[in-house]
Amino acid sequence: MISQELVLKFLRHNPALSVSTVEKESALAKGTLTKAITGERNLNERHLAALLPVLTKYGYSPNLYQNARVISIINHKGGVGKTTTTGSLGEALARKGFNVLLIDMDPQGNLSQILGIDTPEKQVVDALLKADELPVMNIAPNLDLSPSDIDLAKAEIELIISLGGVSRLKNKLVPLMEQYDYILIDCPPSLNALTSSALIASKSCLITLQPEISAVKGLNTLLDRISEVRTSWNPAIEIDGIVFTMVKKNSVHDGVKEHVRESMSQFRVFRTEIKHLVDFQKAQIEQSTISKFAENSEAAKLYREFSEEFIQYLQVVK
Repeated sequence: MISQELVLKFLRHNPALSVSTVEKESALAKGTLTKAITGERNLNERHLAALLPVLTKYGYSPNLYQNARVISIINHKGGVGKTTTTGSLGEALARKGFNVLLIDMDPQGNLSQILGIDTPEKQVVDALLKADELPVMNIAPNLDLSPSDIDLAKAEIELIISLGGVSRLKNKLVPLMEQYDYILIDCPPSLNALTSSALIASKSCLITLQPEISAVKGLNTLLDRISEVRTSWNPAIEIDGIVFTMVKKNSVHDGVKEHVRESMSQFRVFRTEIKHLVDFQKAQIEQSTISKFAENSEAAKLYREFSEEFIQYLQVVK
């Protein structure tokens, strides 16, 4: 038998699947699923029994979304939109009904700060260096955070010299995997032990790339590090693709984007581009997510569009 929670989770993960079509094929009254999605009614045993074979035909299986997809947001360079992408994509997914955990693995703690957490009492470093569980604090409906600040910097040497140190984050995530749909990790702007720990813990990684020569030059080094992690620790890790961030409308950015698409044709380059918009900086100053700061802004709209594209991509992967 399938539960209502699993029905709704499957539909959230498959936005291209027509709810009305599923209702018709399951012989449900029109609007039954729509009301369940909006929380206006519960599905009974008859509804669930009728839905199971139909959803199975469209790819449902009991274990399909049992565990969270852990995604590292990564680039070796600072100031290319990693933190903004982690926070804004996480917020957009949470607003679509997914349970999301954000993990701040950058000692600068920018992700924690823009979410209003400056000096966390418990943070990621406590879980990595002690027997503590990974700290989780609620930020918004469906959106949680494991915060960090500069104290995380002292974990790097310990992770390097300790047996299995770079696998500690992965181990700490195990008891959380069934609680979330997505776990997004904001990585530091370097290819250090903290970044390696994040990649080892991840199912996949998303590369944020500012379309400038200085950002593109080190891309092969970044890809080499991902390959090293795949060879030595995490053979299942995938590259979800590249998303252009901080994009300006000029010939330099246009040329770099074209070069990346041609030279990196083996990777997905997402269609949605995140423009260089002042609202992102304003939201950071206000220690706010972009949708909370300006829900109807172009900046918020771009990340909603990217979240839609990203979810659609994941259906191809699965």
